[in-house]
Amino acid sequence: MKDALAIHRWLLAHQVHHEILRLPRSLSGAEDLPETLGVPPETCVSVAVFAAVYAFGTERVTEHAAVVSAVAHPVTPGMVASVLGAVEVRPAPAFAVNAVTDYAAGLVCPLLLPEELTVLVDQRLFDGLKADDAVYTPTGERATALRLSARDLLAMTAGKPAELRRGPLSGSLPGFRRRS
Repeated sequence: MKDALAIHRWLLAHQVHHEILRLPRSLSGAEDLPETLGVPPETCVSVAVFAAVYAFGTERVTEHAAVVSAVAHPVTPGMVASVLGAVEVRPAPAFAVNAVTDYAAGLVCPLLLPEELTVLVDQRLFDGLKADDAVYTPTGERATALRLSARDLLAMTAGKPAELRRGPLSGSLPGFRRRS
């Protein structure tokens, strides 16, 4: 499983200024970051992993997708389904999150996600943060968090910006069904 040390080494190798924070109490998930650190939820970033079901004629295929968003703006399965064009989307179970991200479920960092995983980045992160704002993410460990600039986080996160403000009736991204 990936952890704070793996993230720290990767960011050092990319010469990205960051800080690994030792937390005063353990996290149960990314949603605990604002209260634990005493920072606004708009500056805390979480990663939700969903199981998306696609229909190809009579065949159904399930693929996983990760959504990077602010803790202040949780993403619903309906929002994700409309963007991916999936017939069904549901939160992935913890064992699947662990397997597809190599992070502990609930503590997924938006960095170092596998290339084969579809990653969407909520457009509200780009719209709501200034480049020099500090943002906070989990590290895969309950006792630490990562702090870095919004500019660096968004530049280092491998994912496509997605408009996730609307519910299930919003349009999908053309050609964004499956990541190959």
